[in-house]
Parts: sequence; C-alpha cells; structure tokens
Amino acid sequence: MSSTDFTLTHVSILVDDQDKAVEFYRDVIGFEVRQDIPFLPEARWLTVGPAAQPGPEILLETPAMNPSAEASAAARTRLDSRAQGTLIFSVPDVTALFERLQSAGAEVEQPLIDQPYGVRDCGFADPWGNHLRFAQPLG
Repeated sequence: MSSTDFTLTHVSILVDDQDKAVEFYRDVIGFEVRQDIPFLPEARWLTVGPAAQPGPEILLETPAMNPSAEASAAARTRLDSRAQGTLIFSVPDVTALFERLQSAGAEVEQPLIDQPYGVRDCGFADPWGNHLRFAQPLG
C-alpha cells in the first residue's frame, strides 16, 4: 500500500456541548450539518463542513467519545485549558467573512492582516478554544 491509497475523510475538534457546537458551526460560521447520529448515551456522531466542499468532514467530538477513562480525562483537561487544534480555510472574501463573524460575536484572535506569505487572513476561536483561520490569496 502506498501513501497515494489514502484519502482523508474526517478531522475532529474537541467540544463539550454538541448542541452549542451545532449552533456555532452552522449558525455563526455557516457550515452544513453532514451527519447527526446517536453514538453513545452521552454523545452523537456529529459532523459539519462547508457546503461547497464534500470532504473532509469535521467531527465535533466530546471527551465522552474517547476510548478510555484516561483519554476522556485528558480531553477534558485540554478543553479546560483551551489548548485545542487549528482549522484553516481558504475563502473568496475574507473581509466580508471577518465582518460577519465579528458582528455575530465570534471571538477574534487576530484581526485582518496581510501576511508576507501572500494571503490576507484573520483568526477566531470557537467557544472551546479551537483556532479557526480564514485566508484569501492576495492579488
């Protein structure tokens, strides 16, 4: 098997409230809900993503979805410290998106800036500390 046989289908970010996560990612960011299936008594298999891009899907994972008590506790510690992951998106109009997300009350981590590597970008945090970056090529 070679590395060309692999296709990335899902990435996960850690949240502690899946209903609130749907409200943020669907209603504030503008993603579509892809799957919402009962998974455990405490969680659902809940994925979102940009409507124009069929994959990969973003799994809104809770600490309860981890395979062991230790992993669940470690996930809870990460949530409590807001030490989360990063998702980076390319968008056609980063200025309009920045203004829309800021008006919706999303937490700004970095205002709009022209980067030396050729993009105009900005950064936000979701309610759990996951970093969301949005970029548009310059020129």
